[in-house]
Amino acid sequence: MKLLRVGTAGSERPALLDAEGTLRDLSGVVPDIDGALLAEDEALGRIRTAAESGELPVLDGDGDGDRLRVGPPLARIGKIVCIGLNYHDHARETGAEPPAEPVIFFKAADTVVGPHDTVLVPRGSAKTDWEVELAVVIGRTARYLDSTEEALAHVAGYAVAHDVSEREFQIERGGTWDKGKNCETFNPLGPWLVTADEVPDPQNLSLRLWVNGELKQNGTTAEQIFPVAEVVRYVSQFMTLYPGDVINTGTPAGVAMGAPEPKPYLRAGDVVELEIEGLGRQRQEFKDA
Repeated sequence: MKLLRVGTAGSERPALLDAEGTLRDLSGVVPDIDGALLAEDEALGRIRTAAESGELPVLDGDGDGDRLRVGPPLARIGKIVCIGLNYHDHARETGAEPPAEPVIFFKAADTVVGPHDTVLVPRGSAKTDWEVELAVVIGRTARYLDSTEEALAHVAGYAVAHDVSEREFQIERGGTWDKGKNCETFNPLGPWLVTADEVPDPQNLSLRLWVNGELKQNGTTAEQIFPVAEVVRYVSQFMTLYPGDVINTGTPAGVAMGAPEPKPYLRAGDVVELEIEGLGRQRQEFKDA
């Protein structure tokens, strides 16, 4: 299933994109799409039954003839765990050694915006960068998982994430990476949460990103140093993962930081588009904060 949330920011309602590409209203079936829903097999079953009935109401606008805003596909996110330097090609382009173990940092849940919302270039920023990433959404509480098979059984679904980063803040200003990762609007998510049954092999997905129409990233999850299942298993050794938590699993080559000088960092007015095979497409205009 392709689950999403539509409406004005803070007032989104649950929806489903059916097999014909029609947007359907789920608000009469479930209150929202969040960790509590993903953890409840009965609620997910109700959605499947309603979808198969073909009787869900169609959503085609906001009442004024305008296209509905698509919000983040997941409400009340608990935490966003991020994996750095997780693609062989990205490590090579940045001159970094592939890590022996996954590099972990965090993004706050309040960085999440919709897939087509405006992204803000922070005040004082000179090195705002792009990163298309596969996001993993947790559906079952995970502690000390023993195997990669067990890890995949705890995944509810997948989504497109844009791990926007400010490289000077991240690398040149001391401390951890977090202050270059947590600026306002720095994690567009969506458009859909695609349930795990529709993604039989998360290591066989293409990822692409364009800046002002120019292809910058063109990679595949097959290049991941630590595959999705191993990432989930590994993270569960250090923290408990709860339904509604998100893991951003790293970005392939093609970021501005890895380009020759002068590096083409983002500025107000730039437009970034990104997609992952089967998971949908995002588009954001950048503006000054």
